[in-house]
Amino acid sequence: MIVLDVIESALGTIEVVQRRLSGSLLYKQGGVCQSEADRNGASLASYVHAIHGLILQNNIRNVLVIGCGGGTLATMLVRSGLEVALIDIDPTSFVIARKYFKLPVTVECHVSDGKSFLRRSRSFYDAIVVDAYHGDRVPAHLESRAFFDLARQRLSAGGAVFANVHLQNDFDHRADRVAICMGSVWNDVRILDSEGATDRNAIVMGGAVRQLRPPNAAIQPAIDARLIERELLSMKFRPYRTDIPEQ
Repeated sequence: MIVLDVIESALGTIEVVQRRLSGSLLYKQGGVCQSEADRNGASLASYVHAIHGLILQNNIRNVLVIGCGGGTLATMLVRSGLEVALIDIDPTSFVIARKYFKLPVTVECHVSDGKSFLRRSRSFYDAIVVDAYHGDRVPAHLESRAFFDLARQRLSAGGAVFANVHLQNDFDHRADRVAICMGSVWNDVRILDSEGATDRNAIVMGGAVRQLRPPNAAIQPAIDARLIERELLSMKFRPYRTDIPEQ
C-alpha cells in the first residue's frame, strides 16, 4: 500500500491509499474503507455497480446521492448521462473525490445532513440513494420512517429510493428492518441480497421497483471486472421478513 494523502477532517482522519499491484485507490476514514476505485474512478464495489445498474433500468434523469466517500456512484451515473446531486456532512470528501477519484465538476455538491437537506429542498429527484456511513453503520435517522416520508415527498412520479445496507451474515436483519420502514411509506419494497455470504451489502429499495431485474455491470472497471460480475450474479431479489426479533 502507498499512502497518497492523509487529511484531518472534523469527522476523523481520511487516508487516500493506492494498492501497489493493481493501482486501485482506496478512501479510508477511521480505518474503514469507504470507497475503492480504478484509475478512472469506476467503483470496485459490486453493490455500487448494483445500484448503478438498477437506476439505469428506470426512466431516470436526475439522482440525489446521500453520502460521498470517493463519489464513485456519482461519477458512474454522470458517465451514463444522468444529472447528480451529492450530499455529505463532510466537505473534505468532495475535495478528495474530485482530486483523486475523478468526480466530475458537473456534480452538485451540498454540505448537509441528508435528512436536513430533504426537509429544506424544493427539488424533485427521479431516484434517491442512501449510502452514508459513519464507520460501518448508516446513521439511524437515515433509516427511519420519518426519513423515508421526506424522501417520498422529494421523489418525482415513478421515482425510487435505494439504500445500501451492510450485513454481517444471514442472522443480521438490518436490511429487513430498513425494508419494514420503507414498507410503511411505499407499497412496493424489495431487497437485492446475496444470501449465504458474510460481510456483504444488500440493496433495499422502495417506490417504482416492481419491474426491476437483477443488474449487470453497465460500466466495466479496469480491475476485477469478472469478480464484480460474479458477485452481481449472486445477488437475488428476496421478500423482506416482518417477523424479525427486536434489536
